[in-house]
Amino acid sequence: MSSPALPVGAYSYSQGLEWAIESGAVSNETTTLSWVSDQLEWNISRFEVPMLVRLLDAHASGDAVRTLQLDALYLASRESAELRAETLQMGHSLRRLIHELREFSDNFLQTIDAVEAPSFVWVWSALACEWGIDKQDALAAWMWSWAENQVMAAIKAVPLGQAAGQRILLTIGAKIPGLTSEAMELPDHDMSNFAPGFAIACAQHETQYSRIFRS
Repeated sequence: MSSPALPVGAYSYSQGLEWAIESGAVSNETTTLSWVSDQLEWNISRFEVPMLVRLLDAHASGDAVRTLQLDALYLASRESAELRAETLQMGHSLRRLIHELREFSDNFLQTIDAVEAPSFVWVWSALACEWGIDKQDALAAWMWSWAENQVMAAIKAVPLGQAAGQRILLTIGAKIPGLTSEAMELPDHDMSNFAPGFAIACAQHETQYSRIFRS
């Protein structure tokens, strides 16, 4: 679930990073580390991961209405058309993969098919719950997968060397356990994806002339 080899298309997205590179805000190992680390700490771990906590709990309790409410909230939080299209495409691809694996119960397949166009986080959390993955492990896997995909995008687009990418991941990986614990305890009123620089980068990418990523 947390491998970049998972065939859901994550490799084709940079989530605004490509525009940050084009603008010169990200240009080397130091600025790449700053961009990815800041997004993980002040955006992903304060909104997406707490959202994942709530989705895991709702799936575990069988509260379908709650999962749909959270899915709608997550979709509403996507700041650009590209970000919204990204999570819907990946959600569709993960659901298709689940069917193609042919190892899940009919009841679970019916559950994930009941939503017409679920977000990636909705399908991912449903799968994590179905597999009985420990909540803290699931959150750490989500953050690691996101960070690894960002670093892989930076290696291609900055460009960075492979060793630089590994140094960045080692630094970011050391932060994940603490961020996971904080996300699990974050109350609803403190959840926030307020990251204007990130939103601007994502919106600017939509009209970027030359690009290799879809977001």
